Amino acid sequence: MKNKILKPLAVIFAALMFTSCIKDLDVTPKDPNIVTSLTVYNTPGAYKEGLAKLYATFSVSGQQGPSGQPDIAGIDEGFGNYLRQYWNAQELTTDEAVIAWNDASIKDFHWQTWAPNDVFIAALYSRIMYTVALCNEYIRATAGNTNADIVKYHAEARFLRALAYYHALDLYGNPPFVTEADAPGAFFPKQTTRAALYTYIETELKAIENGLGAPKFEYARADQAALWTLLAKLYLNAKVYIGQDKNSECVTYCNKVINSGYTLAPKYANNFTADNNLSTEMIFPITADGKHTQTYGGMVYLIHAQIGGSMPPAQFGVGGGWGGLRTTKAFVNKFADTSGATDKRAMFWSAGQKLEINDIGQFTDGWAITKFSNLTSTGAAAPHAHPDFVDTDYPVFRLADVYLMYAEAVLRGGTSGNAATALGYVNALRQRAYSNTSGNITSGQLTLDFILDERARELYWEGHRRTDLVRFGKFTSASYLWPWKGKVAEGKATESFRDLFPIPSNDLGANPTLKQNPGY
Repeated sequence: MKNKILKPLAVIFAALMFTSCIKDLDVTPKDPNIVTSLTVYNTPGAYKEGLAKLYATFSVSGQQGPSGQPDIAGIDEGFGNYLRQYWNAQELTTDEAVIAWNDASIKDFHWQTWAPNDVFIAALYSRIMYTVALCNEYIRATAGNTNADIVKYHAEARFLRALAYYHALDLYGNPPFVTEADAPGAFFPKQTTRAALYTYIETELKAIENGLGAPKFEYARADQAALWTLLAKLYLNAKVYIGQDKNSECVTYCNKVINSGYTLAPKYANNFTADNNLSTEMIFPITADGKHTQTYGGMVYLIHAQIGGSMPPAQFGVGGGWGGLRTTKAFVNKFADTSGATDKRAMFWSAGQKLEINDIGQFTDGWAITKFSNLTSTGAAAPHAHPDFVDTDYPVFRLADVYLMYAEAVLRGGTSGNAATALGYVNALRQRAYSNTSGNITSGQLTLDFILDERARELYWEGHRRTDLVRFGKFTSASYLWPWKGKVAEGKATESFRDLFPIPSNDLGANPTLKQNPGY
């Protein structure tokens, strides 16, 4: 069973975040209804509840599920969910996904025509900064505590903040920057640089490495392997972030993960079912629970929105489809056999669907994806079966990604690895996909272009694609086109500045110290 998200404490955090820092508030308030860290954290269990809220910021969007008391204002709670908006930014902007809906500016993601006033770009930005703010307060409240459990909670909070800041680094480049050292109060957060934020994340992760639990100590909590995976990702993308190659460093941390006890799940599809908490390769998930974490974002969105046309919702363990998400022929064509009979990762629904997308707004234009399911790996009902809410966890980091990062870093010159090992890791994934060695490749076939396509085949719809295409120089350039890139049917190059999203207009207006990213 999955971990239950404990009772949220965001109301408490909100009170703490906006408390003045004047000297008079150094004393404990006499009014018992006034909330401070002195009164909130009066038992060890309260500290764990506070930590649970930090994890919950990625999966739920308010104080009661699925809606009614939102964490942030100005957008529907389902749309404003962290995971939902992160997924949209990473997938709808690429060859892997399109959406049929007309909600606000959602189609601008796939067309790559977004603007600084885009409501979805602002929602994700706000989500990231909200998570950072809550983590900062929790880190302040737990600093110096010598209780062994709370020391670990403190390190986990710092990891979650680093993860949120990594998303800001990757998506926005130069966000405002605050830590626990910035006392609560009214001030304009100063804007950081991409290079400075990169260094901060690297330093912070290394500082907390020994404070986190050993690999696999408890499902869905950040362990050392999650930290090593994030560092490997930081190093693999260092050329984009700071203009320097860090491929040997990437290999070093991939090796740490690979040697930490995680193993490939025997069956690929079992990473995406309602009991995927049993997967042996799930390094770090965002959990979902049909009873305890009800939301219209996250995995609820991914499973319902992938269902439409002739697809029977019951086949995916839910009560209905939302008719939204499909994929493009550019992605379908990554598979030599699209039936799934040979490469089991080809999980498409083509019945009643057209491969060509003549109208993005028509669900039956474009093949559907069947990757995620709210049934278990045996086809049984989910543990908390519900027509709307799901139990399937979202795989933020899994071992297959680390295998492919290792191989890519070696091909890019990482001297701490070797080509034979890289080939072995890639073929291990392909042997699982093909159920035999028929899909194995040779050393001559292991190229960077092959790795990019293999990452698509293995990791599609898991939130990696935009970052991968940017790293390979193919996100905005003419070197790789897909249907409706640039808002033309055959695809076209877009402006290179779109490799970064803009700082939202509303934050620029509220904080005069911020400068917009170039091009916007």
